Amino acid sequence: MGFPVGYTELLLPKLFIHTLTLLGLIRKLISTFFSLLGLQDFIEPDNAWSDPPIRFPEFHSVSAVLIREILPLAKFSDLVDPPESCAVCLCEFESEDEIRRLTNCCHVFHKRCVDRWVGYEQKTCPLCRTPFISEDMQGDFNERLWAASGIPDFYDDYSHTNLGFEL
Repeated sequence: MGFPVGYTELLLPKLFIHTLTLLGLIRKLISTFFSLLGLQDFIEPDNAWSDPPIRFPEFHSVSAVLIREILPLAKFSDLVDPPESCAVCLCEFESEDEIRRLTNCCHVFHKRCVDRWVGYEQKTCPLCRTPFISEDMQGDFNERLWAASGIPDFYDDYSHTNLGFEL
């Protein structure tokens, strides 16, 4: 059994096909006209998804930058008793990988994994939740954070004035 002779004409009427062809031709003429005038920026590209996505600059908080400065950086090959893999990305360590060994809990992660974790305002080990900044370093960290924020210290600005109470 075969298809009836007029079957394709029933599914896609000739008028519809001719209309689409005419619209395609008009689009091509307009595109050529705009290109000749130097206005091709006003026309959508044929493949809108082929352009690379616009990358917005990442926002880095002051605390994340300070934590990254404090956490030690080393090569994986320099470790004495290394773990097999990073607990964040679950990839095995390579000898040339940059790693961060956390000072409070001694867990080891890829530098990029911990830096990304810190970028999400996380201030604890991703594995055991021990704080990155030890209690004895917390005061110094807070002072550096306050100084980096650019906000003048209340006590420095108003200590010379007599407000009627002891500071």
